[in-house]
This record gives sequence, structure tokens and C-alpha cells, in this order.
Amino acid sequence: MPGIVERSLTLLPPDVVCPDTTSGGLGGPIELRSRIVQEHRFSFDVDATPEEVWAVFHGPRPRVVEYGDVRIEILHPGDAEGEGLVRHCHFRVPRYLLSGGTARSWEWLTQLDRPRSWRYDAVGKPLWSQATGVTELEDLGEGRTRVHFTETYHVTNPIMRTLLEKRVHAFISRDNDTLMKAGVEAGLRARRTQVP
Repeated sequence: MPGIVERSLTLLPPDVVCPDTTSGGLGGPIELRSRIVQEHRFSFDVDATPEEVWAVFHGPRPRVVEYGDVRIEILHPGDAEGEGLVRHCHFRVPRYLLSGGTARSWEWLTQLDRPRSWRYDAVGKPLWSQATGVTELEDLGEGRTRVHFTETYHVTNPIMRTLLEKRVHAFISRDNDTLMKAGVEAGLRARRTQVP
């Protein structure tokens, strides 16, 4: 359903393993020490084909992108499709984390399936967290696409996880749906004005 936002606490079954983020992809699974992770899901519709939406995310882009309180620096562009892209992100976090209200993450893109889906894995601080995000583009026909986004977030320190994980993840993901939709729509407008 478009515009749906869902936040949940997910308890993974004992036999589920998470991808080995140290190898940059699905190289070898490792189990999380705690099977509880925060999860955020949302979907929205746009007036564009999946290929057009894909181009907004994976087409030519500047090395540094700033959108609101978010700054993304492309450190490595990856291959021609963007597989292996590495980015450094700066974004807002609660001030009580004593980081000046700013967090940083280092993210890499894998499993690109043009124009249907891609995945990123990330490590971040100040809470020393792991995150995984999956974006899927659903072709609705007639030049429309539904964008589905799912992110899991896991703080590695068990004390910080207990005290802060849920609150911090709710804070950093609370505007994801509106920011991503606005960013996609702005990117589509920009690309359409460039076409002769």
C-alpha cells in the first residue's frame, strides 16, 4: 500500500544468518550475536518507469550530494552499473549521543539487479552499528513504479543496544520515507529537464 511506513522489532529465527558484511557481500554468512534488530519499511508510488527511477539512483551523479541534513560523498563509483559503489554519509542523530548531533556511515552497494532492486550494507557511528537496506522497484504499468525500502539496524555493543538502539533508529529513520520520495521526485524532474 503506497505511503505505508512500518517500524518493527524483528526477532530472527536461530537458523537465519546475516550476510558477512566484512567481505563486501554474500561471501560467507556470520550470525549476529543478538538476533533482535530494528526494522523500518515503507513504500511510495511515483509517476515514472522502473528504469527512470533506477537512473535517479544509479545514473551519473556528482561526487557529493547534499539533501537537507544529509550529505553523501561517493568514495568509489563501483563498476559501470554501480555494483561496489562506496559512499560516506553524514546525517542527524540525537544530541544525547555526544557527537554534535551528527553520525557517519560507510556504505557499499551490492546485489544490483537493474532495474528491479539493490542492496546496501553499512557500518556507522557513534553507536557502532550495522545496517542493511534493500530497495525494490515494482513496475505498476502505465509509467508508474512503487518503490519499496526496507532497512535493518543493529547496534553492536549490547549495553548501547539495550539502552539506545530502538530510540536512535526511530530518530534516524523517521523522515526516510518523505526524504526518499522527495529526492526521487526531484531527481526525476531534473533528469526530465535535461532531456532534449
